Amino acid sequence: MTQFLVQNAASFRIDEIYRYTLNQWGEEKAESYIFGLFKSFEKIGKHEVFSHPIPAEFAVDGFYFRYEKHFVYWKYLSSGVVGIVTILHERMHQIERFKEDFSKH
Repeated sequence: MTQFLVQNAASFRIDEIYRYTLNQWGEEKAESYIFGLFKSFEKIGKHEVFSHPIPAEFAVDGFYFRYEKHFVYWKYLSSGVVGIVTILHERMHQIERFKEDFSKH
């Protein structure tokens, strides 16, 4: 199993995703979505998700991939562990939200 660390901004976003999904579609769907999200984190180190480098305008090293309606931003931490930096819905303004969350780390 790939080791990963969900950083603070990503943890906050996961809570938001869970609450929103719970309110819109119920507990079963909310749990299923979050479970799938965590399974996708485990696939990063095994190269089972296709990740893109973060565009140069962000001025940070890292990668992102799409999981259903969300984009997962991640990077390798100095320990070699995968750090899940943040998770943004496809409708969020990617650059501004990402800069806001990434600057905290």
